[in-house]
Amino acid sequence: MANFRTHFGVASVGGLVVSQAGWQASLYGLWQAAAIAGLVTFGGILPDIDADNSRAVHLIFQILALIAIVVAVLLLQHRVTPAQLFAACGATYLAVRYLASALFARFTVHRGLWHSLLAAALSGLTTTAASFTLLGQPAPLAWLHGLALTLGFLIHLALDELYSVDLTGARFKRSFGTALKPFDWKAPGSSLMLLLTSVHLIAWLPPLAVLREVLTHGLGLGWGLGR
Repeated sequence: MANFRTHFGVASVGGLVVSQAGWQASLYGLWQAAAIAGLVTFGGILPDIDADNSRAVHLIFQILALIAIVVAVLLLQHRVTPAQLFAACGATYLAVRYLASALFARFTVHRGLWHSLLAAALSGLTTTAASFTLLGQPAPLAWLHGLALTLGFLIHLALDELYSVDLTGARFKRSFGTALKPFDWKAPGSSLMLLLTSVHLIAWLPPLAVLREVLTHGLGLGWGLGR
């Protein structure tokens, strides 16, 4: 499978290309272009959240902890005192960076459920819901955030599958088919839980009609750039 540097590098390039194209098409401003690029890049390493004690997993939970702190500040800044807010942010960081990390290490298997299309969809939907509901972003932009993360996630899965093909020996490695799969066939219960979680997120998502408009616009943009 591809290593951390490859996942990070390819996703970074993909994020820059997508964000630049959207910015030039006036879909969003410069700051949002940077956010789109960052989400694609983060999505490009996110599937390795189940890789115990790897370079990727430490970076992933560090980023998630910082994001959780930002969300905590936005939600609590007008409801609690500065001292309470500081304590809440500290507790949030420790809970995400260390407790959540330990739980993932305990209950996940590398290239298991988190290397699947279902996990990619859930990650994208969660990002969209957080952008729209928690951060108050406009519906089209919230969908773009979710799509950006999903794109990075899919880049990771595709790279893992490409690295599972031995071109010199014209054969498939044992790892082939363990990344770009619909769900984890070996863990149907966990896969069902992720599916139900995805369905539950519908209440916090922007209208699906907006998603169709974003996809239509995006496909039209891609067609125009390719001509």
